[in-house]
Amino acid sequence: MKLTFNSRGPVYVQVVQHFKEQIATGLLEPGQEIPSRRELAGKLGINPNTAQRAYKEMEEEKLIVTEGNSPSKITKDQQVLAAVRKELVMEAVDSFITSVKSINLTLDEVVELVKCNYEREGEGKQK
Repeated sequence: MKLTFNSRGPVYVQVVQHFKEQIATGLLEPGQEIPSRRELAGKLGINPNTAQRAYKEMEEEKLIVTEGNSPSKITKDQQVLAAVRKELVMEAVDSFITSVKSINLTLDEVVELVKCNYEREGEGKQK
């Protein structure tokens, strides 16, 4: 597991965001065991308390489930998984809209650009 931290936000929030991205892209699957808090801290070179805080946040958001002394696992709750994906998509859309508004593109221009690029990307993956 490799994660590059930035100075824009708390490390535990960046860890949670990383897990969300891994879940949304399917790199972490529902029910999959994740490293212990200490293991994660060691792999990422962060304080174990920071890893603990990230896991606590993910448990509160129901991204992970920890039962007793068993290893934590990615949730199997499809509603939670769908919400994670939607959250990440909406963040990307919001960022994109903010960027294109500053360039003064019309909605029609934006839609056409997105459509062309999306189709071109699709063709590249089919080859």
